[in-house]
Amino acid sequence: MMEIPLLLVVVIGIALLLLQILYFKIPAFVALLIASIITGILGGLSGVEVMQSVEQGMGSTLGFVATVVGLGAIFGGILEKMGGAMAISKGLMKSFGENKASSAMLITGFILAIPVFFDVAFIILVPVIYALQKSTGKSLLHFGLPLLAGLAIAHTFIPPTPGPVAVANMINVDLGWVMVMGFLGGLPAAILGGLFYGKFISKKIFITAPSYAESENDPNQELPSFSLILMVMLVPLLLIICGSIVKSELINIHAVGLKEFLFLIGHPFSALIIANLIVWYALGIRNGFSPSKLSDISTKSFKPTGLIILCTGAGGVFKQVLMDTGAGNEIARQLSESGLPIVVFAFLASAIIRMAQGSATVAMITAAGLVAPILTIGSFSQPQLATIVLAIASGATILSHFNDSGFWMVKQYLGMTEKQTLQTWSVLTTIIALTGFASAMLLFSVF
Repeated sequence: MMEIPLLLVVVIGIALLLLQILYFKIPAFVALLIASIITGILGGLSGVEVMQSVEQGMGSTLGFVATVVGLGAIFGGILEKMGGAMAISKGLMKSFGENKASSAMLITGFILAIPVFFDVAFIILVPVIYALQKSTGKSLLHFGLPLLAGLAIAHTFIPPTPGPVAVANMINVDLGWVMVMGFLGGLPAAILGGLFYGKFISKKIFITAPSYAESENDPNQELPSFSLILMVMLVPLLLIICGSIVKSELINIHAVGLKEFLFLIGHPFSALIIANLIVWYALGIRNGFSPSKLSDISTKSFKPTGLIILCTGAGGVFKQVLMDTGAGNEIARQLSESGLPIVVFAFLASAIIRMAQGSATVAMITAAGLVAPILTIGSFSQPQLATIVLAIASGATILSHFNDSGFWMVKQYLGMTEKQTLQTWSVLTTIIALTGFASAMLLFSVF
């Protein structure tokens, strides 16, 4: 059999992945596995070696990711069912007032998309922006785009949402640093895309709330307090960041027992378990919900995570195959000779795959698979690795269009035409992506 250059093997693998998803409509999980197996065979691995790569890649990836995503799903599911999303929205609206409602919606989206999935959070909060449009007479976009900006940024930039968790695991970077860089990169993207562009385009395109829209999800629902929800949501984030600081030894702690304790509670597993116990009691048991009801809510919250976890595992398989065939080292060598910075490569790889097949999750894990082998031959700090995650997340956000389910959901709920959705949502995601990429470049050079 004629030997195929390793770079060509990688190109064939990615092309095959896109062909399966776009043309044959094969589920991403199966498509990633097929592309990985064929890439391994073309790269010179035997059948036995390919299957060993599949098993190793799947196992090493899911050991961490499945646990974090599963715990995060339960946390977000209970928070959603107990009215946490609406409580945050109303609390911020009360603090900001109607004049700064767009800023309140931006912050609401940013906070809520961390524990709650993007589409779920959007559907829950849509009635709020309908009510704001009716009461102010402004375009629905004036409130909708800031909300969407906050949701989109947190969904792809901030753990414990699945995308950044998966990428962080694949390139071996601490989640605390990913959170910090996600916030630093997400803030300017949110302001520029959500507030500035949202204000600009809402004056050009006037959209009214649908005539059937209700101002509340359930006017009789008793909501938990804003401060309680905020505290509950901050617990896991602060614990994880604390654990990262202890691990990186930015703070000198001489007491071994204290250091081990802080590391233990700051690990993502422990932090999310603690958060789940708090939310179970504070929002559930204390409000009269039975353990069986809470268990039922928790079980149902796993439904949207299954495919995400499996796709993430398959992305780990793709990465492992690239490393085992030596294609990863070849990419690294070529990248080094080209002079293209790793952050630029990470962004472009993710952006190209995102625009071609639509799924941000598939784009992130495929790009991470390409980037991970390159990082093994270089010396990068944890903050620098976190900025690479930010670059990948930015690329996976770019230009949501007809092949993205999010595009059609935004179009439907905001009552826009395809052209208007391209002018608003698609441009917004591109602004977020480019701003996030610029932030990643700056932060990489600083750290």
